[in-house]
Amino acid sequence: MLNVPSQSFPAPSSQQRVASGGRSKVPLKQGRSLMDWIRLTKSGKDLTGLKGRLIDVSEEELKKHNKKDDCWICIRGFVYNVSPYMEYHPGGEDELMRAAGSDGTDLFDQVHRWVNYESMLKECLVGRMAVKPTLSKDYNKKNKLLNSMLPKSQVTDTLAKEGPSSPSYDWFQTESLVTIVIYTKHKDINLDSVIIDHQDDSFRAETVIKDRSYLIHLGLFIFFSVQVVENVGKIEIVLKKKENTSWKCLGHPLVDHNSFIPKKDTGLYYRKCQLISKEDVTHNTKLFCLMLPPSTHLQVPIGQHIYLKLTITGTEIVKPYTPVSDSLLSEFQEPILCNNKCIYFLIKIYPAGLFTPELDHLQIGDCISVSNPEGNFKKSQLQEVEDLFLLAAGTGFTPMVKILNYALTHIPSLRKVKLMFFNKTEDDIIWRSQLEELAFKDNRFDVEFVLSEPISEWNGKRGYISPALLSEFLKRSSDKSKVLICICGPTPFTEQGIRLLHDLNFSKDEIHSFTA
Repeated sequence: MLNVPSQSFPAPSSQQRVASGGRSKVPLKQGRSLMDWIRLTKSGKDLTGLKGRLIDVSEEELKKHNKKDDCWICIRGFVYNVSPYMEYHPGGEDELMRAAGSDGTDLFDQVHRWVNYESMLKECLVGRMAVKPTLSKDYNKKNKLLNSMLPKSQVTDTLAKEGPSSPSYDWFQTESLVTIVIYTKHKDINLDSVIIDHQDDSFRAETVIKDRSYLIHLGLFIFFSVQVVENVGKIEIVLKKKENTSWKCLGHPLVDHNSFIPKKDTGLYYRKCQLISKEDVTHNTKLFCLMLPPSTHLQVPIGQHIYLKLTITGTEIVKPYTPVSDSLLSEFQEPILCNNKCIYFLIKIYPAGLFTPELDHLQIGDCISVSNPEGNFKKSQLQEVEDLFLLAAGTGFTPMVKILNYALTHIPSLRKVKLMFFNKTEDDIIWRSQLEELAFKDNRFDVEFVLSEPISEWNGKRGYISPALLSEFLKRSSDKSKVLICICGPTPFTEQGIRLLHDLNFSKDEIHSFTA
């Protein structure tokens, strides 16, 4: 899905947007790279026009600054002068101008919520938005009274309209253990819905319920191990304590404790993971294995991605990647020592890039920050699927790995899975031998390789994604078979693929595209 090379689609003209990492980009002028921006921010130049002062910004004042040479944008209550950044923005000036003189938080979250804007724009900080007057006490009292007078059925209806019922938690202890019980009130919760971390005397348990997050965030000054048990909407977290001691309370509340808010408002949470192995897969792609900390429980759901964060020349740089299995073949299972503590990534190294060379320079034992999972793919999309078609270009293959494994293992209705894998040359094909072996072992699976720059001896398919290739490839098992088509690659590849799929009369519900 991410870190996708563009060799599997015709190169666009200089006026067209090009794809990198699944996001739309525009060509930048010479001397306007990310490294150039970092150098500018460290030059000591006044990038706000306020000579180092921070101010409170009213809505009226913010609206005045809506031109390219005078552009202020508010993100999560902080106002930035982004005019100096215009020529350095990979998405182009027009994208920034969409939020000029206004609150751009929602727009920012839609396009690149993962970007560490606090670090990137810290020298452009103008100040905070001025606090709006709060509602009167009489207004609050009136509404509290009205809510208390509503019939119970009406209260339930109101909550249903607002979103899922709020979870709750309780805790109890024995001589050696403390158990936290989360009552989610939702029966479809599983282990990958729960993320638990213990860092710097902070215990954090996040439960993802549909598009919301329930957070327990406590200060706990004791070492513990974590065990998560799934039980019909109930989650049990078992903490070890010193025997024969009695806890009078469960730590002390930290920010957002016991909150149930939209997941997009929780922000990205990171933990330090250790690099434990790194091996070549192709001439420019490597398989990285990261080990989670001992007191972390995190299972990345199928089809979702995470963000890796490195500090490069003093600035935090973040890139999204989709975890994969360690192998497509059953005999290459994860080492027992990992015990669900390992996360694997297939990552293409760009020698002239900013992020991947630094990642490649990490030594075994070094650490890198890893975020919580993101993404909108749901396993339920695979239920009752009979024909699963996967269209991948380059490292757009990465989200297909776990989908392929899961479908072949857990979907009894499945009749066939077909992968069409676009690359530039044979040397670029990731896990070619494993794909061919899997196709040999499981007669439901078939793979076709398409090369845009093959050698003359190549006997397989050639070219780019096209109506001819797709119409031949996308043949249902029967006229009424349930189909899902997953597509991932550079933005031009994905956009063209979706247009062609619609032309072939596949419905929106039958297509899932992976984008950053």
